[in-house]
Amino acid sequence: LWAVAFSKGYGSNEWATFNQWKERGVKVRKGEKAAPVVFFKPIEVEPDPDNENDAGLRYVAKGYSVFNAEQVEGYEAPAIEQPNLVERIEKADQFIEQTGAEIVYEGTRAFYSPDNDQITMPKPAYFRDTEGSTATENFYAVQLHELIHWTGAQKRLNRLIPVKRFGDNVYAMEELVADLGAAMLCADLGIRNEPRPDHASYLQHWLDVLKQDKRAIFFAAAAAHKASEYLHDLQEGTQPAT
Repeated sequence: LWAVAFSKGYGSNEWATFNQWKERGVKVRKGEKAAPVVFFKPIEVEPDPDNENDAGLRYVAKGYSVFNAEQVEGYEAPAIEQPNLVERIEKADQFIEQTGAEIVYEGTRAFYSPDNDQITMPKPAYFRDTEGSTATENFYAVQLHELIHWTGAQKRLNRLIPVKRFGDNVYAMEELVADLGAAMLCADLGIRNEPRPDHASYLQHWLDVLKQDKRAIFFAAAAAHKASEYLHDLQEGTQPAT
């Protein structure tokens, strides 16, 4: 279940079967998929007389399908005391709000979903100081990174459509665009944007892209600039958000 929660970005470690949620008056959202678990129940049996190590215990396995607390509606998890190290920056908050992007704060992963045109962000309390940045800087850098992805939707800058020129490296190119765009916005808003550990996971992909096309960095920089300008225009009301 820990592995499932990690892969899905669930911030909760509470799970229950469909009927257990129903008994609490909670409804599993339509379309949600359950995670399988196996419960081993010990039962006592007659020990095998020919086996001196037989303690007379056997285990019966029974499978269940469970849903995470973030897959249901109408359930309020118990409050967990977790220090919030993020200090809100009014200028950055206003900038992000003015874009009109829909941002949901839940789970443990940050990502933009083109399917529902929504940004998902962990709550500020999940962010911590790192060697090069404060929790505040990390929070806003990640949020601006996802906001750059948001500009790529078809009804905005139409950048997320696969570009044949970069083949299998389209994903890496988009991440490079988002990182460059976030760096530009951080500079504009007075937020430091230091390298984060997750940047290393993209580095090899970026190198592959640059080896394939030495001009790729200019393509990415131009796209990042266009995305940041788009978001700045939304502050002035000169661009529609959708």
